[in-house]
Amino acid sequence: MKETGKFNGTAHEQESWQELDPEVRQALSDFRSSVHAWGDAMLSRPRSAHAAVVVRRTWRLAAGWAMAAVLVAGAVSGGVYEHHQRVEQARIAAEHEAAHQRELAAQRAQQEEELLARVDSAVSREVPSALEPLASLMTDDVSSK
Repeated sequence: MKETGKFNGTAHEQESWQELDPEVRQALSDFRSSVHAWGDAMLSRPRSAHAAVVVRRTWRLAAGWAMAAVLVAGAVSGGVYEHHQRVEQARIAAEHEAAHQRELAAQRAQQEEELLARVDSAVSREVPSALEPLASLMTDDVSSK
């Protein structure tokens, strides 16, 4: 144990220590020695590893929650991405279907045009010009003479 009443410090501090009242000096010395005794007792006491276990458990708990949050965020974002992909595929399929329908409509219109042209050509006849009957009479008369 350390000797009481002794002061180890700089020369200036030792001079001011000597100038103090002997009772104050004794009280400060006792206080200093009790602080040193308390510090020595704290250093020499047996330590338990309980505080480290609590810290590890806290970190494990925090890491577990963080991992759970990452997994939930991954699952949610995966679902959102999958939904987005399905919407895009449906939009592309609808565009392809609309293009196919336009193409079919154009083909039908072309077929209808061709059919109407065939019907028109089959049904129609040439209309004689106004003087054609007289011309045919003239050619018949000349050949008969």
